Amino acid sequence: MSSITIALISAGCIFGGVLLGMFLKSRLPEHHLSNESKETVKLGAGMLATLSALILGLLVSSAKSTFDTMNAEVVQAAAKLIYLDRVLAGYGPETGPAREVLRQTVAARVQMIWPEDRKNTGAGLAAFERANSLETFQLKLRELTPANDLQRQMLQQAQQLCSDMQQARWLAIEQTQAALPVPFLVVVLFWLTALHMSFGLFAPRNATVIAVLLLCAVSVSGAIFLILEMSHPLSGFIKVSSAPMLKALEHLGQ
Repeated sequence: MSSITIALISAGCIFGGVLLGMFLKSRLPEHHLSNESKETVKLGAGMLATLSALILGLLVSSAKSTFDTMNAEVVQAAAKLIYLDRVLAGYGPETGPAREVLRQTVAARVQMIWPEDRKNTGAGLAAFERANSLETFQLKLRELTPANDLQRQMLQQAQQLCSDMQQARWLAIEQTQAALPVPFLVVVLFWLTALHMSFGLFAPRNATVIAVLLLCAVSVSGAIFLILEMSHPLSGFIKVSSAPMLKALEHLGQ
């Protein structure tokens, strides 16, 4: 289930709590809506609001940390690609085919993760996981035969950089597999629904109040949407920027 679908379901449940509270207000006996009852409900709502705000704040912070980490890894990978290309250029003209394979590999991966056609279901992380173009590049490196110590040292350096990028690739793939546990999400959604039900229980019935409570429900579900999106920074609507990789692509082969 996509993050936007979960966010829309969350908004429906939370605003449904508002409507349920308003419905109960018209059905409960008068003494259930006394000032004493109202104060008790406010205490419970305050506790739920504190718990919900704390959990949502921690989740947003954690998701943002995941997003920033992946963004830093993309920048680092782009820098390593440029450096790898420079090392191969210093090796000699015989690395021309390997450098061309490297450029094609980077171009293909940029298209996989940041496709121009967003409706292309064959692209994305699934295609990125199946791709083995970096292995092809490594085979090209193994075909090189160093003629002196300097070339041998440069080849070893290039192979080490390639191994580092392979490790980073699988790390990125594994990091995208983590998902927010469904029971955890259900509990948080229950807290938010109960909290908004208490709002509707004592809120007057007019268009302004309903519009404000609807906006609150959408805003809270927006926080859930951000958490889910930033937890998977290489897929969905909110992705890390492709600018570092595109800049690296400009320098490769030159």
